[in-house]
Amino acid sequence: MSKKLLFSVTKKDLNITYFSGKGGGGQHRNKHKNCVRIKHQESGALVTGQSHKERKSNIKEALNNLINNGKFKIWLNLKVYEIRENEKIEDKVDRMMSEGNLKIEFRSNNNKWEELF
Repeated sequence: MSKKLLFSVTKKDLNITYFSGKGGGGQHRNKHKNCVRIKHQESGALVTGQSHKERKSNIKEALNNLINNGKFKIWLNLKVYEIRENEKIEDKVDRMMSEGNLKIEFRSNNNKWEELF
């Protein structure tokens, strides 16, 4: 099976801010804005990278954290589904919950499940 690019996440989809780190690392870490915070707008995922002294390394760390973030993974799976199936997930739920697909049951006095209609 060959791979096909469905969509891409670019820098304009992200809100990137830089801040000074706290803790160990000395003056360089505390006085320079080398730590990074990345927010993916559509999914609401917010991640940071602040383990390194270099900004470039912290950006790489934050992007790896974004890929592993739960909110981002859910958004990614929904986006892939919508593209492949050519249908929004909300529309599929509405279609699946239509009256013809539902079966309503209740537990009777003799403790057996019976259909309502």
